[in-house]
This record gives sequence, C-alpha cells and structure tokens, in this order.
Amino acid sequence: MSLYLDHNATARVRPQAIAAMTRTMENVGNPSSIHAAGRTARAVMEQARADVGALIAAPESTVIFTSGGTEANAIALESAVAAGARRLIVSAIEHDSIRETASILGVEVEVLPVDSHGVADLVWLGERLARWEAADGKPFVALMLANNETGVIQPVAEASAIVRAADGWLHVDAIQAAGKIAVDSRALGADTLSISAHKLGGPQGVGALTFGPRATLSRRQHGGGQERGRRGGTENLPGIAGFGAAAAESLAGLEGYGAQAAWRDAAAARLKAAGGVVMGEGALRLPNTLCIATPGFTSDLQVMGLDLAQVMISAGSACSSGKVKASPVLTAMGQGELSACVIRVSGGWDTTEADWNTFADVWLEAHARHSQRRMRKSA
Repeated sequence: MSLYLDHNATARVRPQAIAAMTRTMENVGNPSSIHAAGRTARAVMEQARADVGALIAAPESTVIFTSGGTEANAIALESAVAAGARRLIVSAIEHDSIRETASILGVEVEVLPVDSHGVADLVWLGERLARWEAADGKPFVALMLANNETGVIQPVAEASAIVRAADGWLHVDAIQAAGKIAVDSRALGADTLSISAHKLGGPQGVGALTFGPRATLSRRQHGGGQERGRRGGTENLPGIAGFGAAAAESLAGLEGYGAQAAWRDAAAARLKAAGGVVMGEGALRLPNTLCIATPGFTSDLQVMGLDLAQVMISAGSACSSGKVKASPVLTAMGQGELSACVIRVSGGWDTTEADWNTFADVWLEAHARHSQRRMRKSA
C-alpha cells in the first residue's frame, strides 16, 4: 500500500469536496443567469464564498475566486503597481509566483532578508521603510504566512504594523498555511491575502484572494462582470463548490491537524540521529511539514529510494534541465550547500501517526543501504 506524504505539493481531495463537485456537475446553470437554474448555481457559489471567507476570517464580500493561488498573487502585485507602487519589497522566501511576477512588472524589487531559521528580518524592514521615498509610491511588501519548503511561520501581524505605519500595502501568501493553522486575515493585518483549494483538500485549478479597505484592486482578466466586476470569465462552479466544502472541513479539523507536530518531531528525531539537519527547527513551523537535509545522501536518492518502497515525498530543491539548483529559500537561510541533500515531507488531512512512523522506518532502511554502498566503494 502506497503512502503519500507530499501534501504541500497538493493534498488528497477530501470526499466532501468530491461530493460537492459531483452534485454541481450533475446540475446545469450559469451563476450569472437569472432563471431558476442560474439562481441555484449562484446560491452554490455564494455558499462556497462564505465557507472560504470563514476559513480565513474574511467578509465574504471581499473574496474573489481565481484560477489558483498563482493568479491570486498576480492580481495583488499587479494591482499594487497599477495603484502607483514603483518599488516592491519581496521576502527572500516567497514562492516563485510572487518573485517572478514582481520581476516582470517593470518596477524595482528589493529583497526582505531572513535569518538562519528562515524568519523575516523585521528590523531591516522597519529601517528600510523609514527611508522610503515618495517617488517610489505607496510601499508594497509581500510576506508569506508559512513557507512551502520549510513550513516556517512568519511574523505577519508584526510586519503589518510596520507596513501600516508607513502607509503601505502588505500582501500575504497564505496558500500553505490555510487549512493547517488558524488564519485570520484581518487580525494579521493583510491588505490582500491569497489561498488555494488544492493545498487543503479541494480541487486543483481554483483559488481565492481577499482584500481589505486599504487595497485598490485592478482587473487583469476582462470580458464580463463576474466576481463583482473584479475578474471576468464564467466561474469554475464545480471547483468553487469543492473549494467551499474543503474549506468548511478544514476549519472544523484544524485541531486534529495540529496533532501532527508531535508525530513529525518524533520522526525527525530518528532521522537526526542518522545525521539529518532540520531546516527551520528553531522557528515556529506548520505542524505537517518537515524539511530535513542529510549530508552525503542526495535528495534524488532519497526520493527515489522511498518511492521504490511506495512512500512519496519531494525534494526540497528545484530541478531544471537535469541539474539541481540551490533552493532560494535555503540559500537565504545560509543553508544553500545543503540544497542537494534536502527532502520535504508533508502530511495532510488524512495523515496518521502510523504514516509518519512508516516514513521514518523506510527512510532509515534507505539510509542504511546508502551508507553500506558508500562504505563498499571507499573500501
């Protein structure tokens, strides 16, 4: 029987989400139509909007459905530039959808550094905003809530206080955090905040952006008055229905999700005894995420070894054209040399203590085989 521990890449779809999508696809109706079928479809969509809003403590009127977290992030960045931002501050650990979008908008981009644990340097941020020049427009800062590689949770509320004191705009990518820890977009002080369905047990291809009164949003997709005029195009109603169901289940199951921290730490202790180094161990992390490097045991060998035993995890470093590149996140933490030996293990809403124990058992067996091979080669 296979074991899936790559939920930070995409989570297993919850049965409640599948049921909601199936019901929606069995019926007809465009949410923009005013006849009975259209009104029924609209009711399904608005219930999902309320459920997604509840998950992140956002008024449902501020929730915009998108094609995913990448689009939600792009809307926030492009809106800030359209509103006059001429310089963006992006944390060193942001997802590619933030970093790459920022790089092509024709404005200056600065990097907010992190410490060795992967936590944003708020002293740097305060000092930088104190020197902000009016010619650069309203300050814009992108700081994710929890990192997708290490699971390290960022001091977003504290960062918000600094950004607001400078009359700036704070965008929060909460895509990995939502459904794993409590997320209150308003208490965090986020001006915009993005989430994605498939990270919390919903379908792929649907996400959401919420916005506060200080954010001025601009449409990047035209052609209709959907989403209260903020995003053109007929909504992905089955996906939205599944998103809403997954959000409701996630909100109800947050306490159970938190139990994984102890199971993860027990597994991590066994790997550390074999030479593993936990990334971000000194910081607060998502309960489901373990990012660990073992010098001399490359990421690809670990992933393949576990895959042969039907345990699915991921490498923490990106691959391009067959070459392993240093993870920008680990590099920013001063751990770039370990990128080639890091793996990410991430549990989901259906992961058990036995699953984490099985992972550790299988990893230790793979590590023992690898160590024996190295000893034979060196003999």
